[in-house]
Amino acid sequence: MTVDDTGPGEQDRTDPSAADSGEDPLALRLEQLILGAERRYTPFQAARSAGVSMELASRFWRAMGFADIGQAKALTEADVLALRRLAGLVEAGLLSEAMAVQVARSTGQTTARLAEWQIDSFLEGLTEPPEPGMTRTEVTYPLVELLLPELEEFLVYVWRRQLAAATGRVVQAADDEEMVDRRLAVGFADLVGFTRLTRRMEEEELGELVEAFETTAADLVAARGGRLIKTLGDEVLFAADDAGTAADIALRLVETLANDETMPELRVGMAFGTVTTRMGDVFGTTVNLASRLTSIAPRDAVLMDSAFAKELIRAGEAPASEAEAAEAAATAEKEGEEPPSYRFALQPMWQRPVRGLGVVEPWLLTRRDEQQ
Repeated sequence: MTVDDTGPGEQDRTDPSAADSGEDPLALRLEQLILGAERRYTPFQAARSAGVSMELASRFWRAMGFADIGQAKALTEADVLALRRLAGLVEAGLLSEAMAVQVARSTGQTTARLAEWQIDSFLEGLTEPPEPGMTRTEVTYPLVELLLPELEEFLVYVWRRQLAAATGRVVQAADDEEMVDRRLAVGFADLVGFTRLTRRMEEEELGELVEAFETTAADLVAARGGRLIKTLGDEVLFAADDAGTAADIALRLVETLANDETMPELRVGMAFGTVTTRMGDVFGTTVNLASRLTSIAPRDAVLMDSAFAKELIRAGEAPASEAEAAEAAATAEKEGEEPPSYRFALQPMWQRPVRGLGVVEPWLLTRRDEQQ
């Protein structure tokens, strides 16, 4: 939305019907249904009514991902309220202006993708219109009318649940620095040969494969206590607070896809270390290293950096070597104690240069019972 420096007098001369010219009547009905209000304000009028500067109003709306509308009368009472609320948080000192813009941007980006997915999925499921002669567009209105209140409540419920989980992780951080720069286990899981598949498969088949992969990965990562950071078609990025959880997720992803004849092979690269978090995403050398290790990992295998391997060893999740495991078992037997129970086995690989990160020492991860 572009907010101009035009004065009130010029705004009043704007033709109220200009925004509606050439627009589909059904689209306007749908907009009013979803927003719950009619178009009443130009951008200038909305900013003035919300008590914010035109510059700040423009920054908020662009951050939320909305298109420029010039000086059309296309905004509602809800738009004014949203501006007023964000500005109020800034005035109260709860958020800086920059942080308020970030809130608008992160919320806009997340919900834009969600809204697109929901509309595409719901309409895709309509194989036949409820009445002969009805178009898919005409079916949209009653469908949205029925789903809107239920989806709204569900969205708020899920958001609160996610907020509670994220807040819990922050509270458990050792110090304030860990709230932004944290030590995490990060993993990339990549479908092997995806580029070749795009040339052989029909678009619909390819879409189904990607959706199946993303669904499997999302369910498995969540169930094992990790967090799915993002999906990139043939690749998913996930993270966990401890190395053992991430290692288990990585191996389960490989095992699950290996048992599915419809899915390509998978390779996973992982790294452990300091990660910068921004707007739900993760950045930094640790993330870059995990990505590079993915590109050199064998098929149906998990490759990790030395920091990740050391963390598993430190936590008692894996022995440093099979010789150490045998020695620990012998010592425990001699003293009448239970031998150490390791979940994972580590195999050092040849050191190799990794683009942009120098020479690294990868480790191959397997389950401990595979070595016995």
